Amino acid sequence: MKKINDVYEKKNRVEKVLQFGEGNFLRAFVDWTVYEMNKTTDFNGSVAVVQPLKNGLVEMLNQQDCLYTLYLNGIKNGEVVSEHNIIDVVSRGINPYEQYDEYLRTANNPDLRFIVSNTTEAGIVFDENDKLEDNPQNSFPGKLTALLYHRYNTFNGDKGKGFIIIPCELIDKNGEKLKEVILKYADLWNLEESFITWIHEANTFCNSLVDRIVPGYPKEKIDEIRKELGYDDNLVVEGEPFHLWVIEGPQWVKNEFPADQAGLNVLFVDDLTPYRTRKVRILNGAHTSMVPVAYLYGKDTVRESVEDDIMGQFIKNTVFNEIIPTLELSKEELMDFADAVIDRFRNPFIKHYLMSISLNSMSKFKTRVLPSILQYKDLMEGLPNRLVFSLAALIGFYKGERNGVAIDLKDDEDIIELYKNLWSAYDGSRNGLEKLVEAVLGYEKNWEIDLNTVEGLHQKVTDYLELILEKGMKDAVDNFEK
Repeated sequence: MKKINDVYEKKNRVEKVLQFGEGNFLRAFVDWTVYEMNKTTDFNGSVAVVQPLKNGLVEMLNQQDCLYTLYLNGIKNGEVVSEHNIIDVVSRGINPYEQYDEYLRTANNPDLRFIVSNTTEAGIVFDENDKLEDNPQNSFPGKLTALLYHRYNTFNGDKGKGFIIIPCELIDKNGEKLKEVILKYADLWNLEESFITWIHEANTFCNSLVDRIVPGYPKEKIDEIRKELGYDDNLVVEGEPFHLWVIEGPQWVKNEFPADQAGLNVLFVDDLTPYRTRKVRILNGAHTSMVPVAYLYGKDTVRESVEDDIMGQFIKNTVFNEIIPTLELSKEELMDFADAVIDRFRNPFIKHYLMSISLNSMSKFKTRVLPSILQYKDLMEGLPNRLVFSLAALIGFYKGERNGVAIDLKDDEDIIELYKNLWSAYDGSRNGLEKLVEAVLGYEKNWEIDLNTVEGLHQKVTDYLELILEKGMKDAVDNFEK
C-alpha cells in the first residue's frame, strides 16, 4: 500500500509557529487550527514541531513528510458526522536530544512569531538542575528559556523579534506560570538584566483554555481506515468536531493569528476566567455529578446515560436548571455551550466509561460541583435538588457495591478508608445514616470547609441517601423526572 506522502504533495510555507509537543492533542487541535487558517485566510504559515521528551513521535512524523490524517467524528448541528483531511502544516520535526543546534537555529528565523505547547500539566515546572549549557535542558521551560536567550542574542535584543507565546497545558494561568518559570531560569543562569527586560517588553505570554476531546490513534479500526483512505498513515488521529480555544491577551493578537476570521471557535478575551468556570461547572461538573447517579442507575457510559429517557432528563435538568443559573456569562452563550456539551456526551464514536471519570470523585466533586451548590444557595436562597441528590448518590457510590457486585473504587487512601469505616459501622437506622452523612460532610480535609454548616444540606443529603437505599437508584431518579 502507498504511504501518505506518496499520495499528497505538501506546499512550502513560512515557518511561523514553533510547537513544543507532537502528540495527538496538538496535532488535532493547534495544527488543525493553522490548517484551517491557511485555507481561508492569508496566514500562510507552517509549524516546526519540537519533541519535548527524549522518546516521542518526531522520527515517525518526519518519515511521513510530517503529513497525517485527522478524522473529526461526532455530532455537529444535531447530525452525526465523520470527516477527514490530510493536515499539511507541519514543516519538520526536531528532536532536541539529537539535534540541539538545529533546535536553537529555529530562533534565527525572523518570521517565527508564535510558540505553542502542550507538555501535560506537569510540563510547566522549574528544574533547578537545568543549565544553560545543557544540550538540551531537561524541562520544557528550560529548553524554551535557552531558545529565547538565543533569539535575544541573534537579533541583539531587537524588541520587534519577540514571540507571542500561547501554552495549552491544562493549568490555570498557564501563560503567566510559564513566564514565571522562565524568569526563574534567567535568574538561576545569571542572564543579563537587558534579557529580562526583553522577556517582559518584547514577548506576549497569553493564558489560554483549550477544549476538544481527542481519543487519538484509532488502533481498533485502523485496518478499516487504511482501506478507506487507500494509503498507510501511522499517525492517524481522531478528534471530535467541537473545539474551543480561549486566548487571554491583547486584542491585536487576533490580527496576527486570524483564527476567528477562519470561522473557528477561537475567542480572544481580556479575562478567560468566566470561560474556564463555564467549562469546569458545565462540562466537568455534569460529568462528575452524573457518575454516581447514572452508574448506580445501571448505566456504564456517558452516552448511555444521556440517551436514556429518564437519566438523560435528569442530567439536562441538572445542567440547565441548576448549574447555568449560577454562571456569569450571557444566557445565550451558556445555553449554546450546554447544548454542545450534551451533543458531545452523545457522540457515538466515543465510548466514555463512567468508571473512568469516577477516579478521585471526592476531590472532583469539591472543585467541579460544590461551587455550583453553594452559589445556587446564595442566589436562590435554597439548595439545588439534583446536585444535592448527586452528593447523596456519591456517598452511596462509595459504599462500593452495585447490584451485589463490588465497585472498583479509586481514590486517595484516606478517602477509601473513611468510607470503608463509615459503611462498615452503619447499623441501618436513620440515626446511623445521619451520623454517616455528618462525618462525610464534615471531612474538611477534602471539602476545606465543614459542609454541615451549610443550612439544610445535611438534612437534604440524608433524606436523599435514605431514599436511594430504600427504593434503589432507579426509583429515586424516576421520582425527580415524572
